[in-house]
Amino acid sequence: MSAKLYVGNLSHETTSKEIRDLFSAVGVVESCQLIEDRETGRSKGFAFVEMNSEEAANAANEKFNGHDLHGNPLKVNEAKPRNK
Repeated sequence: MSAKLYVGNLSHETTSKEIRDLFSAVGVVESCQLIEDRETGRSKGFAFVEMNSEEAANAANEKFNGHDLHGNPLKVNEAKPRNK
């Protein structure tokens, strides 16, 4: 079963490909969605990464929470369900 992670405190220069490549080091990344401002197209500083298993998500959380990327320590945790 897949698991979704929230990845925050991203630099505005971070790309979706960078995040996908980074998280691929610990498991299979099913999707990577860098959230961008609709008007400017600039990153809002966070993304959602879906890993193919709980184990991969836990490994990514342990390895990358606090990991320095472009001078920013990443904040990684389990994504909360969306309120509709």
